[in-house]
Amino acid sequence: MWSCITDFFTYETTKSVVVKSWTIGIINRIVQLIIITYFIGWVFIYEKAYQIRDTAIESSVMTKVKGFGIYNDKVMDVADYVTPTQGASVFCVITKMITTENQVQGYCPEAEKKYICKQDSECKKHLNKPGSYGILTGNCVPFNSTVNMCEIKGWCPAEIDTIKTISPFSLRTEVTFSLCSSRGNFPSTITDDYIKKCNFDTVSNTYCPIFRVGDVVRYAEQNFSKLADKGGVIGIKIGWICDLDKSDDQCNPSYSFTRLDAMSQRTAVSPGYNFRFAKYYKMENGTDYRTLVKAYAIRFDVLVNGNVSFCAYIVRQKQISSYSHGHKSPNTHVEKHFWPLEVI
Repeated sequence: MWSCITDFFTYETTKSVVVKSWTIGIINRIVQLIIITYFIGWVFIYEKAYQIRDTAIESSVMTKVKGFGIYNDKVMDVADYVTPTQGASVFCVITKMITTENQVQGYCPEAEKKYICKQDSECKKHLNKPGSYGILTGNCVPFNSTVNMCEIKGWCPAEIDTIKTISPFSLRTEVTFSLCSSRGNFPSTITDDYIKKCNFDTVSNTYCPIFRVGDVVRYAEQNFSKLADKGGVIGIKIGWICDLDKSDDQCNPSYSFTRLDAMSQRTAVSPGYNFRFAKYYKMENGTDYRTLVKAYAIRFDVLVNGNVSFCAYIVRQKQISSYSHGHKSPNTHVEKHFWPLEVI
């Protein structure tokens, strides 16, 4: 018991031994230099471990299309060739249309080759199965003077999808984007005169917000004529990789373009991108009829991603300074800018 008490009231210290050796001294300083270099060079300068990183950015993209086009000797405006009418981060530019006019509810022959028949028994095997353009009745009826088809009940006449592609649009369009974030997509050096004259390119005009659709398709490594024939989906990627410890002028977006539906090119089942819509009318006797349009389009998806890093202490001091001068915090500032697109 007494030994424990005496051991408790004792003092210990390490004994330092100095070894006067050039070899050991050099090794010791080299190890210390490596450790210091690692923390200063790698951790603080390269990795910037003192910063906070935020990859969950919030963004809003709006689109607006202006312009006129000529298709099959008809002048078309944005209500005819752009959908949806309300701008969003996804919009479509129609490049080919197959129109079936004056459709009414009734009975008519199918239009798909797989429904060619010679007698009713060949059509009855399709009963209780959906047809291409209506409900099959099981009857074999004349399609023209030489061919018979299975009969359907639905909107008649059935759509005939055999129209050849017309020449690509002779079109000049402006598409407007508005990116809402704490950083606008217009550098402070951009002027109105520059916006009216510039076109985006990957060499000399990397921050110009005006894009030609033909250029976008080319940057995505696609052939415009083939894409216009079957349709497709193009991704416009906006990347924000910013270090907020630096000047705001160094926080600018980067643009890249890619074909998002590349897998559809490898299948013959449903290649490209198309959709249908109808315009409905009413006859004087009250009968409904419609014009059915099958549209092939280039769909543009605007995708925003980013990685923002900053020193929390510096940002907090900026916020305190802003509040003390009666201004809004940088985090609450929203800039809206527009970048048009031209279709050729």
